[in-house]
Amino acid sequence: MDFYTQLFLYLSILYISLYLLFLVFRKKSSVPNLPPGKKGWPIIGESPAFVGAAKNGCPEKFINDRTAKYSPDVFRTSLLGEDMAVFCGATGNKFLFSGQNKYITTWWPTSMKKVTIFPETMEKFNKDDPKKMRSFLPEFLKPEALQFYIPIMDSMTREHMESDWSPYKEVKVFPLTKNYTFALACRLFMNIKDPNVVSKFADPFARIAPGFTSVPINVPGTPFNRAVEGGKVIRQELLNIIRQRKQEISEGKDANARDLLSRLLTEADDDGSVYYEMDVSNKIIGLLIASHDTTSTSITVIVNYLASLPHIYEKVYKEQMEIAKSKAPGELLNWDDIQKMKYSWNVACESMRLTPPAQGSFREAITDFTFAGYTIPKGWKTFWTVYTTHKNPKYFPDPEKFDPSRFEGNGPAPFTYVPFGGGPRMCPGKEYARLEILVFIHNLVTKFKLEKAIPDEKIIYNPSPVPANGLLIHLQPLN
Repeated sequence: MDFYTQLFLYLSILYISLYLLFLVFRKKSSVPNLPPGKKGWPIIGESPAFVGAAKNGCPEKFINDRTAKYSPDVFRTSLLGEDMAVFCGATGNKFLFSGQNKYITTWWPTSMKKVTIFPETMEKFNKDDPKKMRSFLPEFLKPEALQFYIPIMDSMTREHMESDWSPYKEVKVFPLTKNYTFALACRLFMNIKDPNVVSKFADPFARIAPGFTSVPINVPGTPFNRAVEGGKVIRQELLNIIRQRKQEISEGKDANARDLLSRLLTEADDDGSVYYEMDVSNKIIGLLIASHDTTSTSITVIVNYLASLPHIYEKVYKEQMEIAKSKAPGELLNWDDIQKMKYSWNVACESMRLTPPAQGSFREAITDFTFAGYTIPKGWKTFWTVYTTHKNPKYFPDPEKFDPSRFEGNGPAPFTYVPFGGGPRMCPGKEYARLEILVFIHNLVTKFKLEKAIPDEKIIYNPSPVPANGLLIHLQPLN
């Protein structure tokens, strides 16, 4: 082999080698810099660890372990069968809350949609809501509209205390608050006053929440199956009520009804189709779930702290008694009274900081985007959670201490206290929950002194925080 042939051969090998190296490095450089973390087991991912931490009473452990190991900004995991980026801290919250429809969009796990949504509306859920229907919820739930319902809230709360609390020396708070918040929601959202009709809804609703975070295996006897069956009952009952209400409206009955259901059927863009009726049902179910689980949990958590901390109870009692003494006998609470309950609301906020009623919320990436130097690919799901800020000493010094003064003045720094989320998709029921909670506190502390029967009663999460024994409380009636 002559010199030139050898030279050509060597150059060819060198060229091919360099070209192959170029392809390898180009491929490596094109791989996005994904957030650190791990996906866990095939299919189920890290869902067992996520749910297990909650059921052991320490849901923040799942988050804290991974932020310490991987990144305090964002980490990768796999939950509910999806690639998931968990955003952390105030910066992560702000990014997700302000990125709606720019980087992310609302996303519900398929298991949740199968439980709560009509299958016929699954494809367009949260995408093609009629324009007027989208605007009705914020309008109905804003302070200017809700203030008219305060006397109804107060009246129903008094009746609840008289029938379910006053006759007893000891009560289980959690089941009572679930019944109370659900009955109130049925009255305000659908003008349902018959306790038998409320009960028909309440029983299947009790089966729904445990199915949200369970393994989505629809086999008889499983939590998911019980949730799916409960959802079917609720949807059919709601459809019956919607059609009955439409008939009543056409006959001129309840012409002055102010409840949400009546307004959706008379003032929104009802096209008369069964799909519109299903859309209305979907919206009502979402509100009822929030009242049945989230609001009842919040009230239970607040009662727990009032019964555990006598010095806090005394300050709340003093504030509420000043309001009570300013009222004429039998006079119901009004908007001005609610505005005077500043310390009581600070106590409620501190209760929800330490024991949040919900862990967080999911979104879906609608485009590739970068956060904290990491790429979140389109189609990935994102998750923000209260547990990266609520007990973080960076934002709340001495975070385990119950201190309502944190909420005085301007309160916590933006995006650190997030029990209701934030941004365009902040929970629309925040003001409704505030009124309901404060009306309940007023009626409770002006009637009873409280003492926990089980001082160290454990809190478990399923998925909301639930006292293991229902929060058993000794009642001491006040004159």
